[in-house]
Amino acid sequence: MTYVPLETTRRAAEYQRDWARGLREQITSGAQYAFVNADTPHELFHAMGMPIVTNQWWSAIIAAKQLSEYYFDHMRQLGYHDRLARYSSLPLIAALEGDQSRQPWGGLPDPAILCARQSADDHQKIFALWAELTGAPLVTLSAPAVPDPAPDWWRRARADWEAFYGTDRLDLMVAEFRDLIAQLESLTGRPFDMAGFARYMEAIDQQERIFEEANEILATAPRCPIRISEQIPNVMIPQWHRGSDWAIQHATAFRDALRDRVQAGVSVVPDERIRMMWIGAGLWFDTSFYSAFEDSHGAVFAWSMYLPFAADGYIRKDHGDPLRTLAARVSAMNEQLHQPPWVNAWLVHQARSYRIDVALMLIPEHDRFSAQGSLFAKRALEAAGVRVIEIWSDMVDSRTWNREEMIGRISPVLDAVLAEKN
Repeated sequence: MTYVPLETTRRAAEYQRDWARGLREQITSGAQYAFVNADTPHELFHAMGMPIVTNQWWSAIIAAKQLSEYYFDHMRQLGYHDRLARYSSLPLIAALEGDQSRQPWGGLPDPAILCARQSADDHQKIFALWAELTGAPLVTLSAPAVPDPAPDWWRRARADWEAFYGTDRLDLMVAEFRDLIAQLESLTGRPFDMAGFARYMEAIDQQERIFEEANEILATAPRCPIRISEQIPNVMIPQWHRGSDWAIQHATAFRDALRDRVQAGVSVVPDERIRMMWIGAGLWFDTSFYSAFEDSHGAVFAWSMYLPFAADGYIRKDHGDPLRTLAARVSAMNEQLHQPPWVNAWLVHQARSYRIDVALMLIPEHDRFSAQGSLFAKRALEAAGVRVIEIWSDMVDSRTWNREEMIGRISPVLDAVLAEKN
């Protein structure tokens, strides 16, 4: 049976293409925009009508254009050390290289404001260099540690987040949000509408609950009905536009399409024998790799972080203060995805829910924040009976990726799993 892509995948790609075209026209025509890191409160910029370009999204665009090898070679020529996080630094290196005609969109004009969260050692320095290069004001948000990070964060953080994340920590974040709002009000000439923002946060919560239903459909399906190369854009694209009418409608259509497929018995691999999970950001320069083992081993990648995290990482009960609710969402977003003990128990929980046999763990060796905690997660998964294959590569640096060599490493592990099942 030939695999037929979802119609929602095409619609999401078309929407994102049109949105990107519109964004490009906006900012290249002189409209103000913000350049922000992925773990910053995008909701505040959306609420103020300030277009944003996200650092990691722009990095993925550059990598998809097969430009990362050139820029990382140039990074070495500029004298930057080899341990600089690739995902976060690629856009800066492209800007420092200076030839805008080489870049997507003919390069980015200078932003009106820069925003980063100090969740990794190099983020504040990378963005400080952006500020120096462009003259744009820089807002850096704190990332104070939780003194007692409970492993089952996804259960406690939804409603009991005040006690879980700590009043002092949330107070600090809300104060910084208010300072950022004041800067955005000055830049846009618009007042911040707190009542409108509360309604916007309610819409985001509605969207994430729809994604939670989609995740339950996927996790409990007898066989996986969709490739993760489709799953990722059907979730990530609406997440960039979270809370909008289109995003809610798309999440609903995606959930319903998954349910229809499962009920009709549609699957990626009719003779599915191995279920795999891809841990880490997408392999943006080689997304077809995700289907490499379907024919040879009946192995399908059933899980990526984007869909389950839409619910667990974003749903936060509103206790009457939408800014504080947002602080509870942002307060440990990156840490929960990458750092022990946050990520260990969550990945084990997800692997059990999805009945995972083998996990491929992308470890970006040049990104200390995302890389080193992965080894603790690997140990936890192995203790739960999941085989884990380390992939010491990078989501945007194709120089360290050898597809055939990787297939040669993974195939014997899949052979062993099949031998045990037979």
